[in-house]
Amino acid sequence: MSMHSSTIQVTYDFICPWCWIGEENLERALAATGFSTSHSIRFLPYQLNPDMPVQGMDRKAYRSGKFGSWARSQALDAQVTHAGKAVGLEFDYERVERTPNTLAAHRLVWREQQASRDASPLVRAIFKAYFGAGRDIGDLSVLADICAETGQDRGAIVDFLKADEGTAQVLALEGRSKASGLRSVPTVQIADDVINGAQPIEIMIQILERNQAA
Repeated sequence: MSMHSSTIQVTYDFICPWCWIGEENLERALAATGFSTSHSIRFLPYQLNPDMPVQGMDRKAYRSGKFGSWARSQALDAQVTHAGKAVGLEFDYERVERTPNTLAAHRLVWREQQASRDASPLVRAIFKAYFGAGRDIGDLSVLADICAETGQDRGAIVDFLKADEGTAQVLALEGRSKASGLRSVPTVQIADDVINGAQPIEIMIQILERNQAA
């Protein structure tokens, strides 16, 4: 059984580790309940750091400032790494040197969805590149490489990223989420049910089955 493409919306950001975990939990819940995953998830952008410089920032400096100390940041990283491992995701924070600006990555997801393609493979690839391999997903060349690795035409991606296409649309989508009162990610909406945070697979299965029966 499949759900209408507009019934599952995921509001997320690529620098949010819980968004990667939440997306994995959702994919597993969809598979467990027999729902078709193709074109069933619509990703909505939400930059947690909209004022991040285009070139990003040194992660150690940024996180130390945000959380008061590098030790505190490392403790949070360890917690996330443990949670990720429980669902089969490998975080390797030792390799993550920069906290990126994520606007360009969100534009690529917008591009996929504009073409009515399932953006899930690209979303997963970008998350894995950043959290699993420490690649700078704010760098346009790195993003083009990631897209090429998922089977896309690298030249077309480079042309798209160099232009401004999708920027206004991504910012408008983000503004709509903020205007609605949304303040945290991941937020998953399945029909009328709203799930905040990276909830366990069991919770998502329960909500999916309730909507399947409705």
